[in-house]
Amino acid sequence: MIEGIVTVLKPPAMSSSDVVVDVRKIFETKRVGHLGTLDPEAAGVLPVCIGRAVRLFDYLVDKQKTYLAEIAFGVATDTQDAQGKVTETSNAVVTAEQLDAVLPRFIGTIVQTPPMYSALKFNGQKLYDLALSGKEIPDKSRELEIASLRRVGTRGMNRFLIEVTCSRGTYIRTLCNDIGEVLQVPAHMAFLLRTASGPFTLERAYSIAELIEMKAQGRLAEALTSCEDAVAFLKRIDLARDRRKPTVNGLPTRTNAQDGTYRIYCNGFLGVGVVQNGDAFLKVHLYGE
Repeated sequence: MIEGIVTVLKPPAMSSSDVVVDVRKIFETKRVGHLGTLDPEAAGVLPVCIGRAVRLFDYLVDKQKTYLAEIAFGVATDTQDAQGKVTETSNAVVTAEQLDAVLPRFIGTIVQTPPMYSALKFNGQKLYDLALSGKEIPDKSRELEIASLRRVGTRGMNRFLIEVTCSRGTYIRTLCNDIGEVLQVPAHMAFLLRTASGPFTLERAYSIAELIEMKAQGRLAEALTSCEDAVAFLKRIDLARDRRKPTVNGLPTRTNAQDGTYRIYCNGFLGVGVVQNGDAFLKVHLYGE
């Protein structure tokens, strides 16, 4: 059985759903799902769950993401990225020092209003479709966490590279737009690269072409992160050997562990479970037969 998480290096101009289709073909299985949409024009890390790994979606999707983005000052667009229509221009010049001075304002808990051209839905309809039809866009403002934000390079006049580590659902193009508003200079996101999604990083990401080649060489399993390794960030609980059958049958086991979510072991890795009031329960079954 082939299962686990493959970290795909998504190129620009390819949708996240297209990646899923290709992974299904390469791994020859229908049980495939990605861990968070990456905009078509963006590039970088897109973790894709295969087989029983799809059961881990809720435990992996909320992990922090890290991005490398290029913010361009002097031009604002209706989509807040380089693909949109120009809505405002300015000859003002932003210096690296001015940018550095305002970035700390965006670290911590912030309120962000996602762009109208986005995949978010309202009453079953994407905001993107509502925007195209000219309908009123509801207020979808929400709180987000920016763990870190810093300038890491300069690309020329009014163009800078920033690195952002943030919570799920953060729109980096909106962040670029909002930075421009604070500086009172129109801005947009010119480029976006996701370098990490939770434990999945660019260093171990594979292009679709590389995965096809690895399959031809019989090395496809090397590209997978096991379900056990994918949840290594969770604390571990080891149950007595005679508790394996009761545990997999859904019965609780007394433990001294504090309430929370854990990797559960009993004569091997069983999966992910919870401890509630001193009882350990297995919630996600990932053991071998």
